[in-house]
Amino acid sequence: MDLRQLSYFVAVAEEGQFTRAANRVSVAQPAVSAQIRRLERELGEALFHRDQRAVTLTGAGEALLPHARAALAAAERGRDTIASLRDMLHGRLSVGVAGPVDDRFAEALGAFHRAHPAVEIALTQQHNEPLLAAVADGAIDAAIVGAGVQPLPPRVRTRVVATEPLVLAVRRGDPLSSRRTVTLAQLRDQPMITLVRGSGLRTVLESACRDAGFIPRITAEAGELTSLSELAAEGLGVAILPRSATDGADLAVLKITRPRLRRRTALAWNEATTSPAARAFLALANKRFDSSPSR
Repeated sequence: MDLRQLSYFVAVAEEGQFTRAANRVSVAQPAVSAQIRRLERELGEALFHRDQRAVTLTGAGEALLPHARAALAAAERGRDTIASLRDMLHGRLSVGVAGPVDDRFAEALGAFHRAHPAVEIALTQQHNEPLLAAVADGAIDAAIVGAGVQPLPPRVRTRVVATEPLVLAVRRGDPLSSRRTVTLAQLRDQPMITLVRGSGLRTVLESACRDAGFIPRITAEAGELTSLSELAAEGLGVAILPRSATDGADLAVLKITRPRLRRRTALAWNEATTSPAARAFLALANKRFDSSPSR
């Protein structure tokens, strides 16, 4: 088993097709197929189910994939470390954000790019669970995630960088819209709109409702906070969301008094897989968060 075989394996797994994988790694398709067959013979297991349209991972392939990604990431970090000895950072910085991009995080990325122009920066937006999993296995160097909403994977460290109250947003004219405050228990029978499963906000909502003794009546899901505000304004349900997400929306906003719900945002990283570029970025990002107030 070598790094070339693992890179071909990961490419086929992610592309779902040998031809696209070959294009991605700039190698002829028969060569990719031959290396995958060689890897399968070495392991004694088929890694892919093959048909005319696509290929999918077998159980053995699914088991190998995170280890293959980790091995490739470790090799890349090794190359970056050697390059850093020449006093110039190279390689790739992969970062993720759950929700809108924090402006201080964006400023940190800009400052890092100006200081280290040879480092390629890749930014992805995902929900909490997949981002934390990517940080844990080294696929992403750092991420802005919701803090305290779920157990952290091993080796992942976080630093809270912002705290914001959660409020109830309802359509104007709704019976609740004449109120200024509400308790969570009073929302037991209300239709609710929230983010999809895997998001930090969804986890906070379900956990708080469970502690209050009920299961939320979720009638609609959305992929982003802006959509929650829009759907709530149209009366599809009430939405619990960060106060800043209601800015500019035609909504009545109520304070939630019992319990007081807050969204905590954190910078997450994996100490075991930190590359030189990631260490430089984390140092810069932490300075940005230290020098400006929490929002």
